[in-house]
Amino acid sequence: MTGTTSSGAGFDYGLFSFASKDEMLRKSQEFWNPGKTQFWIDSGVPLVIDRREGYFLYDMSGKRLIDVHLNGGTYNLGHRHPEVVHTVSTAMQHFDIGNHHFPSLARTALAEALIASAPGGLTKVIYGSGGGEAIDIALKTARHTTQKRKIVSIVKAYHGHTGLAVGTGDERFSQLFLADAPEDFPHVPFNDLDAMEQALAGRDVAAVIMETIPATYGFPLPNPGYLRAVKQLCERYGALYIADEVQTGLMRTGELWGITKEGIEPDIMVTGKGISGGLYPIACVLVNERSAGWLTQDGFGHISTFGGAELGCIAALKALEITSRPETRSRVHYLADVIGSGLRRIQDTCPDWFTGIRQNGVIFGLEFDDPQGAKYVMKHLYENGVWAIFSTLDPRVLQYKPGILMSPELADELLDRTAVAITKAAREAAGQHGSRAVRAGWEGRR
Repeated sequence: MTGTTSSGAGFDYGLFSFASKDEMLRKSQEFWNPGKTQFWIDSGVPLVIDRREGYFLYDMSGKRLIDVHLNGGTYNLGHRHPEVVHTVSTAMQHFDIGNHHFPSLARTALAEALIASAPGGLTKVIYGSGGGEAIDIALKTARHTTQKRKIVSIVKAYHGHTGLAVGTGDERFSQLFLADAPEDFPHVPFNDLDAMEQALAGRDVAAVIMETIPATYGFPLPNPGYLRAVKQLCERYGALYIADEVQTGLMRTGELWGITKEGIEPDIMVTGKGISGGLYPIACVLVNERSAGWLTQDGFGHISTFGGAELGCIAALKALEITSRPETRSRVHYLADVIGSGLRRIQDTCPDWFTGIRQNGVIFGLEFDDPQGAKYVMKHLYENGVWAIFSTLDPRVLQYKPGILMSPELADELLDRTAVAITKAAREAAGQHGSRAVRAGWEGRR
């Protein structure tokens, strides 16, 4: 139900209501998360999402935003995609969450479809309710398979906040919950093969886990051949290769799974976010036959009441089918070209401020000449009707992820709004920080 802003009516959503947006924000601080709520207010982005449709979000104030954050790719297909909504609504006439103890119609159907779509060698599917839980399953599976404890990840990695997953990530989060254990979770720099080999050489590592393109680190691109070389090192030293495809999978790179563009068959692959169709939480771990041993040894080894909920599986089946269509792949390749070219034209107007574009398909990391540059751009994009988010672990870089079904007309509008926002952010940064490079670059092109 959509809220109303008519005078005196407030915002009525049926089971709950708010008198105003200010009241909602105050209660968010009181009852939900005071730190996160205040952060967005202080950032000049007091967004409270009300109506959402396609690639548009609407704030409680009525402000319309083009969504190129997509909650990490959860809304690859857009918000409330009509086919996914219809599929789930119809399924609710027969299905519910289901019972995780028993063989399941929907879980089995989705597992078969995922394996058919997956890189070679993957044969079984294990379900979680979200990406963090799925990463935990992958890490536990690697430890069981190899009978080793160590998990190698990259510096500034992000794989979720659950029990094991948080240990693979940046110390900002692992230390907060006393989960930093370098003896079990060593980190090595991205694109550094020597450091990776040194970490693996003791033959005491269960697995290396990497996002195909590290999202929260600002989408740094792997050097040519780097990921294949890491896979070869894993094989040489007896470790498994876990591909975290939660953000890079499901056609964002122009192929269904980003890891296949690198010519790699991972031992374990994780998908989440977009596989939900944006409507029902679900995440999936695909494993090869070697790694599937615990499913036979003790099929109750991981229990997840909501993992692989049957309605989630049905949403995922439809999302996977839409994403796998040839016309979807063609649209992604078209958008990658149009938006990539448009961003490069914008960069040409202020190259001393907008310093780099990291691109693979419709995954973009936009680099700016300021330690907090993406925060400036995020704020001006928000003011100009676009929602994108800075990279948590490198705020110089803006995460910019257009939807894979975006229309050509909306892509053009997005680029126009982005050009205005980046220009305004360059002026603000030059004024506030006196950056000679930014100021000179801007003044020379006025």
